[in-house]
Amino acid sequence: MVVAEGEINTMDMVTRIKRDISQDSYYAQNFSNDGERFVAWYLRNVLLRTPVQTRDDITDGKDDKEIDAIVVDDEKCQVIVIQGKFFTASKVDGGPLHEVLAAWLHIQNLPALQESANQKLKVKLEAVSEALHDDYEVVFELLTTGELTDSATADLRSFGETIGEYEHPVASLSLVDAQTLRARWEEALSVALPRLKHSLTLEPGKYLSLEVANFKTVLAAVKLSDVLRLPGVKDQTLFRKNVRQSLGLTNKINKGLKQTLLGDNANFFFLYHNGITAICDKLSLDQASSSLSMEGLSIVNGCQSINTIFACSEKIKKSDNSYLLFRFYEIPQADIADRISIFTNSQSAVKPRDLRSNDKRISALKTAYENAFRDGFLITKRGQERPADRDDMKTMDVGLLAKCLMSWHCQRPTIAYNENKLFDKYFDQLFRSDYSPQDIHALNQWMQCIERRWQDGSMGLNDALMAAPSYSKFHLLFGVQIAFSIASGQADKVPSPSATMKALTDPDPIILLAANCYNSALDSAVAEYQEKKKVFSPQNWLKAKDSLNKVQASLRMYMGMMPSMPGGVDLKKRLVLEPSQFSLRWSAE
Repeated sequence: MVVAEGEINTMDMVTRIKRDISQDSYYAQNFSNDGERFVAWYLRNVLLRTPVQTRDDITDGKDDKEIDAIVVDDEKCQVIVIQGKFFTASKVDGGPLHEVLAAWLHIQNLPALQESANQKLKVKLEAVSEALHDDYEVVFELLTTGELTDSATADLRSFGETIGEYEHPVASLSLVDAQTLRARWEEALSVALPRLKHSLTLEPGKYLSLEVANFKTVLAAVKLSDVLRLPGVKDQTLFRKNVRQSLGLTNKINKGLKQTLLGDNANFFFLYHNGITAICDKLSLDQASSSLSMEGLSIVNGCQSINTIFACSEKIKKSDNSYLLFRFYEIPQADIADRISIFTNSQSAVKPRDLRSNDKRISALKTAYENAFRDGFLITKRGQERPADRDDMKTMDVGLLAKCLMSWHCQRPTIAYNENKLFDKYFDQLFRSDYSPQDIHALNQWMQCIERRWQDGSMGLNDALMAAPSYSKFHLLFGVQIAFSIASGQADKVPSPSATMKALTDPDPIILLAANCYNSALDSAVAEYQEKKKVFSPQNWLKAKDSLNKVQASLRMYMGMMPSMPGGVDLKKRLVLEPSQFSLRWSAE
């Protein structure tokens, strides 16, 4: 028996979305119809895009080629293609799914798609092309508050398999219906999701009940047919505590799981699989009936496997001798549950940063920094948290440090967005065990100042630049650095970050100078592209050296005008450093 507290009410969700849209003038002022406003609501409230990013992401309109919005997420290395349909409809047929498939076919031929697309989509496709070149995953999402008809459900399964057959780009198809929409929205709001309850009858001789570290534990071989009865798979609420959600059937590991499940050796699945980790707030086992009851159930390791099993449900229903190992733990403490989620997912894809976390150079930097700043903390591992006795203002993540080093010392903010490359190809250039702790601190302070002005929205930065924060923030840091170099007559060199600490007593004029220069550089680039009748993509421009050349030219012009500007003389004096405080640029070629 499966019970989920707080059933999803579709009309309540629709009412909520309508209310949000009607009460916020942003939607009426920026989008022309309810369909666009629905997608915009999803982007802002679920994917947590800023108002500027949301307006930039929407591509709906004439010649949209069945694509309502595109999000290029550089943090997750994903391209999310969204098709929103039937804002208030109760039933959804296969039409929208055919449009999603059409969008997929269009993506296969970007030059032809761009040629006939509307202007907003043309600009987005420039960024998509660059992202696919960097092997980003493509996620197609059908967004609706309606319910799929039976034929549409069959189409969803079929189209998902069709898309999953392609290895480049890696792609998946997801249905974001009312249940999934509400679950994602509540997750984004950090609202407590409904506690899942489930009861399971175990087979005698195929389970073991014990207590480990004072936590109630049950190890069991569970029939795959019983796995299909787990609650919360469709809307993914079962995996809300997992470190990542389903990657679809295109993932290499998931493809292998599927082949085993559909092959002749499905009964060997138990032997091949590492098992599933499930945690509960409350766990009880009736030894007489072998009935296991769980409250607050969540899968923290095994999301990919469970979703793949559900995708093979028809074959599994006919199998009576296939099992999967489950580890059930009663863990009511949230902090311990979170750590279990992190540690049990160590077999997931390991990033270059993870491999470098124990490198002797990273360890040396951490030791030196925390010795120099006793209340400081250098985060070297993903998932690591600042201790309560360390100053938040003196805490820096090594991933952020890598991006700052690339932007400041290598003068290449065009590369800084790609963390994997920073910890792989460029690791030796960036991380030097003798790097000054004071320089780390100074870079951290500049980035915190930039972040504060960014959140205030008070820099006057062009919307096209505001829509690309993972690039623009580090371009601003580069702008700050090059301002010191040009003002000091050391344009071919780089100042020590710690030499600029005095300027941090009043950083805003310098950050605003960098922002103004980027606005001018962007205007110049747009004009050039228009003259050549080419499509201009701000994201791609921020990845190109042309952006660096133009901002330096803009800064030189501003420096020449400073004596005649109010406060310009004093600002320029603050930017002048001694020649001994400069060194050569680090190579990043």
